[in-house]
Amino acid sequence: MTPSLPQEPDSSLATSAPALLARQRRAWRYFAAASIATLAAVLFLASQVGEDQAVSDVRARAQNSAALKVAVLMSELEKQRSLPFVLAQDVEVQDALRTRDPARLEALDAKLFALKSGTGAAVIYLIDPAGITLAASNWREPTSFVGSDYGFRPYFQEGVTKGAAEHFALGNVSQRPGLYLTRRVDKDGLLLGVVVVKVEFNGVEDNWRRFPEPTFVTDENGVVLLSAVPAWQFMTLGPLPDSDRARLRESLQFGDAPLQPLPIRTDPERRGAERVLATVPGTGREDRYLQVSLPVPSTRWTFHFLGPTQEPVARAATLAQAVGVLIVLLSVFAAGLVLHRRHLARNAIAAQTAVREELERRVAARTAELRDANAHLVSEMDDRRRAEAGLQQLQEELEQANKLAFLGQITAGVAHEINQPVAAIRSFADNAATFLDRAQTEPVRRNLASIAGLTQRIGAITDELRAFSRKGRSGIVPTRVAAAIDGALLLVGNALHRQGVTLIRPATEDDVWVMGERMRLEQVLVNLLQNALDALEGVPDAQIVLSVSVTPHHDADGAPSAPNTECVRIDVADNGPGIAPDVMAALFTPFTTTKPNGLGLGLVISRDIAADFGGELQAHSEPGVGTRFTLLLQRARPS
Repeated sequence: MTPSLPQEPDSSLATSAPALLARQRRAWRYFAAASIATLAAVLFLASQVGEDQAVSDVRARAQNSAALKVAVLMSELEKQRSLPFVLAQDVEVQDALRTRDPARLEALDAKLFALKSGTGAAVIYLIDPAGITLAASNWREPTSFVGSDYGFRPYFQEGVTKGAAEHFALGNVSQRPGLYLTRRVDKDGLLLGVVVVKVEFNGVEDNWRRFPEPTFVTDENGVVLLSAVPAWQFMTLGPLPDSDRARLRESLQFGDAPLQPLPIRTDPERRGAERVLATVPGTGREDRYLQVSLPVPSTRWTFHFLGPTQEPVARAATLAQAVGVLIVLLSVFAAGLVLHRRHLARNAIAAQTAVREELERRVAARTAELRDANAHLVSEMDDRRRAEAGLQQLQEELEQANKLAFLGQITAGVAHEINQPVAAIRSFADNAATFLDRAQTEPVRRNLASIAGLTQRIGAITDELRAFSRKGRSGIVPTRVAAAIDGALLLVGNALHRQGVTLIRPATEDDVWVMGERMRLEQVLVNLLQNALDALEGVPDAQIVLSVSVTPHHDADGAPSAPNTECVRIDVADNGPGIAPDVMAALFTPFTTTKPNGLGLGLVISRDIAADFGGELQAHSEPGVGTRFTLLLQRARPS
């Protein structure tokens, strides 16, 4: 049960702050009262639910235990009931009763003793039609039944008239209670006597006493015959009428037992007749029990089982109340939180209402200012677009200047690359004229083929220079890395040979493509290779390692990014003296250079080109070991 939140009318939104505060305090008082009432109701209901559950559990256990104990009692009864029936058919028993021969009776005494020892019966004896005991299993004991007159006993009389009887009573001699089972002995329609088997239930009662629950058996008069509580034997379920009490006294069935009611009464504070209060000897207090009663089959007895309920009920009620209190507290907390938030929302609405007019006034004043500011922003945006366009143009011009600067550096090498083929062409042409004079056409044809190859080489060099020097940009498309590297090496190859620098180029980039623009990628590679050549000036055993590899794509923190994405890594490493730490810190800052005539823009432009391609340019240097530039680009598939 969750306490309901007090409802506030919508008109409170326009209420003044003091009135709103008073209304909220009143709502909290209502909430507290509802919470206390809910907690009290939950405690009461939880106690009832816990008690009902505990009683139901006790009832189920009691019924199972009672059924099991009744089954054990019935097993004992059925075992003993067969004995008088078998003895009544025994020829030796019939002959001894008919002839009353002392020798036969003495042999029968020994036989009854053996049967008594084997079956667990208390005593077995034979009574003649006059009620006199002729043979008994206890014939040697001082309390022998032989010669005793039992004609007055109900079990004898019923055995004679009805043929069989069962009667629970105290023994006249032993004064021990037991069940007397009798069977009439006939021969050719003539009454010879009655067989009597007395069964005592000491073992059954001892087994019951091993358990803490009180158990007992009553007859049709409500008298306790068997009990796990010895003091309750021959007590009654309730007060007996005087006539029944006198009749039982006269029959001596229970001797001089007082036949007082059991200390068990219906619990006035609980529902149902099965909820009782009982005082068990030895406890000294009256406890609550659940009484389960089951009939004992084939008898007029009733089995009673008292299941303790006081402690189980107390535990279950406490647990249910604890759970209920926890639920109520959580519900109260949630409801209180909702109410608190509602109050906060209403306070906020009230505050908003209070400032709305002020805001409206300010809005009107600010509208004109915003118009002016908007016009100013539009003007600034136009200026910014013009500035971005100028910046783009300036960047292209810087890239073009960088290209031309590199072309100036490599002009001599390219001229040398062209002069050699031109000289060779002149020599081949002179030789061809000589061969023509001699009418030798085959050498002429070979010279002309060589001249064609040399002109093709000169054309490739001039085409590369013309393409490299061209201004402008094309779109970013899949670009073959090997083609860009070949173009860059064509421009700086002569410088490599002139300086005696060894180029190490692992053949791993043949099928590698990246997203980029070939001429701008070539410009970056030429820049990096030229920087490496400048760093290797005067270095013995100089070498440049140009390698290409494919690696998983990583983000800025070095962690793998989206799956199935790869990047291409192009490394240009030299074994020069390295870059000083102070220069390394500002390496990608404009106008940072270690060359006497350098502008300090090459690496800045190269980094910007890599960024335009969606990649990045990194530098790693260690003084005395060398420098490595790493160009990371997005891998592409051939179009």
